[in-house]
Amino acid sequence: MSFSKLSLKGRALRYLAQREHSRAELLTKLGPHVEEGEDLPAVLDELEAKGFISAERFVDSVLHTKAARYGANRVLQELRHKGVDAELVADARERLRSTELQRARAVWQRRFGTPPESPLERAKQMRFLAGRGFGGDVVRKVLRGADED
Repeated sequence: MSFSKLSLKGRALRYLAQREHSRAELLTKLGPHVEEGEDLPAVLDELEAKGFISAERFVDSVLHTKAARYGANRVLQELRHKGVDAELVADARERLRSTELQRARAVWQRRFGTPPESPLERAKQMRFLAGRGFGGDVVRKVLRGADED
């Protein structure tokens, strides 16, 4: 069966087979394919009731794939953008906060590995870590630690 002939439920299951999706993501992706008489929210409710859509599993998936490369700010922004409930985002923030410094050090080590030798290089390293979503206090701690090595 070709992808264009799939029902809404079939499309949703195909998307979910590829990776975890939030309910809001599926609404966006499936919206253009709704035909007259179809009830997309009802289809998503059914999939959610059967456990195919899980906000908690989606958050775990995003944390697993993104946390090693990005700071809490960037990961949390992605979760909010994907329509994740504020309570789950707050829970994810707490989970990320405990490992933020060590993750930032690992990202810095992979990218640079040596302490900055000039103010220009220091600014470059700070911009890189900030761009990855690490907070200013964490960035300063990472570079302070690098200067002490």
